[in-house]
Amino acid sequence: MTGLKMIGIGRALPGRCVTNDDLSKIVETSDAWISERTGIRRRYYCGEGESTNTLIVSAARQAVANAGLTPEDIDCVIVATVSSDYASPSVACLLQAELGIRENIPVMDINAACAGFLYGTATASGMLQVYGGRYALVVGGEQLSRLMDMNDRSTCVLFGDAAGAAVYERDETADLCVDLGSRGNLEIEIQGCARPEPSVIKMNGNAVFRFAVGVIPSSLNRVMAKAGLTMDQIDWVVCHQANARIIDHCAKKLGAPEKFYKNIDRYGNTSAASIPLALYDMWQEGLLQHEEKVLAVGFGGGLTWAGALLNLSLGAVK
Repeated sequence: MTGLKMIGIGRALPGRCVTNDDLSKIVETSDAWISERTGIRRRYYCGEGESTNTLIVSAARQAVANAGLTPEDIDCVIVATVSSDYASPSVACLLQAELGIRENIPVMDINAACAGFLYGTATASGMLQVYGGRYALVVGGEQLSRLMDMNDRSTCVLFGDAAGAAVYERDETADLCVDLGSRGNLEIEIQGCARPEPSVIKMNGNAVFRFAVGVIPSSLNRVMAKAGLTMDQIDWVVCHQANARIIDHCAKKLGAPEKFYKNIDRYGNTSAASIPLALYDMWQEGLLQHEEKVLAVGFGGGLTWAGALLNLSLGAVK
């Protein structure tokens, strides 16, 4: 598979910050109940004039600028989302038009839920290999607040809106080691898409927990085996930020809790935006300055999962 090196990153958050205390005024819950069970303390919701599209455009524009490129340099655009504003056109097409990216390149959306950003990374690698080109823009973005049942405290406290974007450069010296899979069922679903009533997220939390703590270690181990590496040679592990308990359980199982990054307390579960959002924060915190070896793993609706060894060359914080 064509090697990729991440050279630029960006993020976008909507303007409305919603704390656990704010949610306690809407649904029967409390800051202690949410934070103890999930690790989440706040999340962001879109307000007037904000949407999946606006977040994705903002994050993508920032990632391209941070890569030192212009939109005309981009040779492939992949957007991962389960909450696009339209069934068609795709968010990727709207992003292409908004940024002024060239027309004669592959541009599309994918739906792999919380594994979407890494599915998008693998897809971009294949696109560059088949179609040619040097630079790929991969974005994960969601407006999950409009898909929540605010009477269901088991799910409405979990999710937030955000977008994260990365620019990859084709690099034949840096193999892209990935592990992709799915286990088709409805443990996580968005109901109502084919009916008049609004779509809402439904989730079997216990089943998802069991799935996640099984698939995360196994996927990461398969990626390391493909790369010929051990955990001792890995600098950081970035999991999809779904639940702090899931991350802590897997970190303990793999014997490297100090390498697992968490920022779920700040944003909640942002689905496809989760992994690039974490990488952006790590870059801003000075943790990704020296071409570190980063393992990433996403898991979510489908049920899907994706693991990857990411090659980073992000440079100094701008």
